[in-house]
Amino acid sequence: MAGSVLGGTALLLTGCSDGSGPGDGRQDADAAADARLRAQAARDSSALLARYDATLAAHPGLGGRLRPLRAEVARHAAAFGASPAPAASGAPSARPRTGASAATAPSAPAVPPDEKQARTDLAAAERRTADARATALVSAPPELARLLASVAAAGAAHAYLLTLAEDGA
Repeated sequence: MAGSVLGGTALLLTGCSDGSGPGDGRQDADAAADARLRAQAARDSSALLARYDATLAAHPGLGGRLRPLRAEVARHAAAFGASPAPAASGAPSARPRTGASAATAPSAPAVPPDEKQARTDLAAAERRTADARATALVSAPPELARLLASVAAAGAAHAYLLTLAEDGA
């Protein structure tokens, strides 16, 4: 009897490990979903980066406050597979221009002439992007979900920092 139980267990184990089964097509679907989510996150980061660049161009006096946040957004874009972004030069054109990013690169967003309103608008863009990432992570594979959650948290922190009063920063 012990031999028949062990033989059945061995049969079950080998049946599970042959690599063929209904789950193989799912791996392709998961990879495609992962690629779509990464591409959307890269586009969102590129759009946010363009907003930072436009704000820096319109309000160079905010450079000390915005450049560190912009640098993080550039790293986030790269983590999602966007083309590397050059350091902000204060010009709206300092954003990815090669490959797929060039075709979907956002035009320079309008920036309010008032610095406080420009920061408020940038904070709102950070919040929208963070919210979109939090929504997307629910359907993302585990590795991408962790990245989306981390970047969403960073975006929420950026939004908070952008809304601090000048004398409180």
